Amino acid sequence: MNMAILDWSRCAAVESVPGKVSGAWVFKDTRMPVATVFENLEAGLTVEGVMEEFSVTREQINAVLHFAARSLAIPPGVQAQAVSVDAHSL
Repeated sequence: MNMAILDWSRCAAVESVPGKVSGAWVFKDTRMPVATVFENLEAGLTVEGVMEEFSVTREQINAVLHFAARSLAIPPGVQAQAVSVDAHSL
């Protein structure tokens, strides 16, 4: 299953600067890659844990989570289609 590619340039909380963390999307005025938040949440770290471990604020984390959620939402007027998946198709 393919996930939509997010246009992070539309998220005010992040920036990509050539030469800064290899141009990765980072929180503004930091060297903290946005991907690190998602990787650590996926690995089971809590938002509080990410905040403590990487010195980012709840507002920064919420900004990228809300941006991602809005970006992946189904546009108005488009109906979601049910997809049947079984173990053989994976």
